[in-house]
Amino acid sequence: MYTKINIKKFFILFLIQLFVCSLWAQETDLQAAADAYSKGEYAKSAELYESILKTHGESAKIYYNIGNSYYKINKFAPAILNYERALLLDPSDKDARFNLELAKLQTVDKIEPIEHFFITEWIQSLQNIFGTDTWSKTGIGSFILLICSLVLFFFSRKLMLKKLGFYTGIVWLIFIIVSNYFAYNQKQKLLERNTAIVFTPTVTIKSSPDNSGNDLFILHEGAKVLIKSKLGDWSEIQIADGNVGWISNKDIEVI
Repeated sequence: MYTKINIKKFFILFLIQLFVCSLWAQETDLQAAADAYSKGEYAKSAELYESILKTHGESAKIYYNIGNSYYKINKFAPAILNYERALLLDPSDKDARFNLELAKLQTVDKIEPIEHFFITEWIQSLQNIFGTDTWSKTGIGSFILLICSLVLFFFSRKLMLKKLGFYTGIVWLIFIIVSNYFAYNQKQKLLERNTAIVFTPTVTIKSSPDNSGNDLFILHEGAKVLIKSKLGDWSEIQIADGNVGWISNKDIEVI
């Protein structure tokens, strides 16, 4: 019994030590990357941040820092890619969104997007206020408050309190539906990963998944595309103005 307890304690202490060492290593790497950036060594900074991603996993803040490093050395396609990845993980990051728009100004293609109904745009903006985790927590919190409102409605003896429970219950129910809808949409974006950035300086979009296909239009590095389907080494893509065609997978990088 004593031996089993000791082994269990040793294992717990080992895990704690491993966790602490991992955090210390990450902080050390982050500091080295930040120091390189502050010294103007932007290529080195980008490389260090990239290695942190490989070692410690995805992070909106790291993607944002990588985007800044690439932007400083005029590599706008990688900058756009990393800003987009940062916003995929944290849609509420205003700095990443602002810098993304700055990077887009440096690209060749000025694609006019299809106009959407203003309510659609408003809903999208509202959804981007928070990330998936925050919307999920909002849904859970709203559910708890809904239960409280129902308790107030069913068990209160005063009419005024019953009305308060009823109307606040409706509000919390709406919050539950909206927050879960937004959380689901953002989670789907993370899982699907069906958008990409063009990384080739100039690429001709084809009418079929073959080099012999007719030339439809030209895209330049930094352009964002929606991947509709894939066939072998080719992807069928759609750009913001609605035009559709085929592009080789080697010419794009998935967000």
